[in-house]
Amino acid sequence: MGDFLSHIWDFLWMFFAIFVFVAWLIALFSILVDLFRDRELSGWAKAVWLLFLMFVPFLTALVYLIARGRGMAGRATRQAQAQQDAAESYIRSVAHAGPAAEIAQAKQLLDSGSITEAEFATIKARALA
Repeated sequence: MGDFLSHIWDFLWMFFAIFVFVAWLIALFSILVDLFRDRELSGWAKAVWLLFLMFVPFLTALVYLIARGRGMAGRATRQAQAQQDAAESYIRSVAHAGPAAEIAQAKQLLDSGSITEAEFATIKARALA
């Protein structure tokens, strides 16, 4: 029975160690992304942060999160907003151009003989609705 409990504790310890390691990697990558995203920080300051992250990683990460944590959230929010604005702008540019453009396109199809007068009237009514 003691050997069984020892294996359970070993498994739980390994699970906890893996969890801590993955959490550490996520924090480290978040710091690195934020470090390179920040346009206000000079290149020298970025180099110093990277140097400390390599040689004193846990303490540096903790200091970075305490000192610059609020800024990290702001920069991430601004980037997400910029990406959303770009996506919405793209969607607007390729989306429906409006009733006048739809009617003009239908008129071109009517003039070319691709659609009938009844189909043109249907498209026009739908565009104006």
